[in-house]
Formats: sequence, C-alpha cells, structure tokens
Amino acid sequence: MSIAALDVDAVRARFSALRGPTALFDAPGGTQVPDSVIDAIAAYLRESNANLGGAFGSSRRSDALLTQARLAAASFLRCEPGEAFFGANMTTLNFMLTRTLGRTLRAGDEILVTRLDHDGNVAPWLELAHDLELVVRFVEIHDDTTLDHDDLERKLSDRTRVVAFPLASNAVGTLTDARRIVDVAHEAGALAWADAVHYGPHGPTDVAELGVDVLVCSPYKFFGPHLGLAFARADVAGPWRTYKVRPSDHPFETGTLAHELLAGFVACVEYVESIGWTAIQSHERALGQQFLDGLPDTVTLYGQPAMEGRVPTFAFNVDGRTPRAVAERLAEKELAVWDGDYYAVEVMERLGLGTKGAVRAGFVHYNTAAEVDRLLEALDAL
Repeated sequence: MSIAALDVDAVRARFSALRGPTALFDAPGGTQVPDSVIDAIAAYLRESNANLGGAFGSSRRSDALLTQARLAAASFLRCEPGEAFFGANMTTLNFMLTRTLGRTLRAGDEILVTRLDHDGNVAPWLELAHDLELVVRFVEIHDDTTLDHDDLERKLSDRTRVVAFPLASNAVGTLTDARRIVDVAHEAGALAWADAVHYGPHGPTDVAELGVDVLVCSPYKFFGPHLGLAFARADVAGPWRTYKVRPSDHPFETGTLAHELLAGFVACVEYVESIGWTAIQSHERALGQQFLDGLPDTVTLYGQPAMEGRVPTFAFNVDGRTPRAVAERLAEKELAVWDGDYYAVEVMERLGLGTKGAVRAGFVHYNTAAEVDRLLEALDAL
C-alpha cells in the first residue's frame, strides 16, 4: 500500500483537536484523540456510569464494557484476553509488576536495562534493587544510538533474571531488534520485559511474534485516553503472588478501573484498525524522510540519519540556541515541539546532553507534508 492510500485530510477531519493553526509535533508526549474516543468516554458517563457486578442495567453495561475492553486489548496486543490488563499509566503498572516479581527474587539477582530506556523501565528496577539488594546493569549503546548487542551478551550471567528494554526510544526514535534481545534473554534463563510505549502509535505490537514475557504500554500514546495497558504471559505470571484485594477479578488490577477511559480505549483500537498499520507506516516513513532530507546544516541530529531502524521521532539541537529557546521560537510560529530529556535520562547522559537535553519533534500519521515543510522552514530561519 502506498502513501496515496492514506487520505490525510479525511484522517484529520476525525480530530477536532487538529482544526487549529498549530502543527502538533508533540505526539511523543501523547497523541491527540479522534472525536470517536471523546464521544465514547462521554457516552459511557451519560448512559452506563456504574460499578461492576450489579443486577441493574448500567452496571451490566459496565460489565459488558470491561469484557469488550479486554477483547480490544487482546486484539491490539495479539494475546489472550486474560493476559492483558489496565492501570493508571505504564509507569504505575511497571512499579506494581516489578514489585510482584520481586517476591520471587533474591539478593544478588541481576536485572539488565538499557541506555535507550525511558526511566519508566529503569527506575522501578533501581528501586527494587535498593529494597532487595539486587544488581542493575546497564547495556550500552553505540554512538549512533543503536543497542550494543555484544555488551548485552557480555553482561548476561547465571544470575540475570530480567532483561528490560524498549521497542523504540522515546528520545531519539531508535528501534531495537526485539526478537534478538528476547532470544538472548531466554537463552540465559531470564525474562524479556518490553516497554512498547513509544512504539505504540507507529506499528503493530504482537507479543506472540516478539516472544516477550511482559510488555507495558500507554493508550494515550496511540490515540486513546490517559491509561496504562500491560501484558503478562500466562504461563510466566500465573504463579506470581500479586498485590490486590481478595475479591478482585484480575490479579494485576488492584481496584476499580476508570471505566469511561476503557470506553475510550475500545474506540481508539477501533480507530487504529480503521486506518490500518500499512497506511500508517508508509505515511510516517515519507514524513520522516522528508524531514531528514530537509534538515539545515545548523541542526545537529541525534540518532539514526535515515528512516531505516527508527520511527519518525527526532531529537536535535540548533547551533547557538538552547533547546528551550528553540522550542519557544517554534511555539511562536504555531509549531509544537518538546525540549528537555523526556525521562530518557540515560540516553541523554550518553549523548552528553545532560538535563537540558534536546529539541524533540515527533510525527504520526495525522501530520502532513505541509506541516513538516513549515517546521523545516522555521528551523532554517533560526
């Protein structure tokens, strides 16, 4: 399917948030949501707002919504409905999951994380290590921000219990070779623990194909509401003793869920399915290449210089200006970008950028070629 298969104007017409003058390149921090998601949330609150398990109509409709949400999650992640579960956000879910796993760990056990990781897949392990006297080791990255697989293999040992890694870097857009990481982890007898938050809007997440044991992500990064979604493989997580109230239906859901957000989640999965990953990826690749081809000489790009091995998320700096100053000047021109380290502490330190970090612009399928041209022209003017 070619880029022509995606009618961007028709896509944008489904988003009230895209009707303003601002070109929104802020998707790495959270995408906009189509009107169908907003409508689904409002409809639930108007028509079905009740807790679960009652004999009356609104409660029964809430029961049915939860079932529908689990089926939508299973469809999105390609897993069994009981293996997917919801929470406040990815980081909260990850703290809960790591604490649960911690009941099986002993002092001296080792966890591997990577320099590419968002801190949501680093800090939970560091805090668990503090509590249980575990060892956390960092897998290094090359200068081009690709993962150093030789270093990964060197740092594996018979005490390694988990290899935690991202599918894509939220800072520089670099993709990892997930299947290769998973295979190496499993050969060492360790769990493969994936952060799919940043990859979520850019391509299909198939946990069976990836072979991961645990995966965490955030629907608000793929056109849904602020919510966390996770997968834990049944044969791995089944024996874990979880932290929950005794009558809870799902072992990893610790209390009443935000049902209205589940309604929005179902709508966002339906939205993505209506567009299709082939059209999304083709359009994003074209936008990313357009940006790379047009970067002025005064811009320093961090990460992969071509669209191979990355998603269209770009970290860069402009000669003579701080990231914040660039972001402010672009905001004056109705161009929304991020600045800072975006909780990617390790990669920013590795690149020598510290807490000031870099400017970050991210494209998703609702962005247009004309918007990318506006960004390039503004960077050239700087």
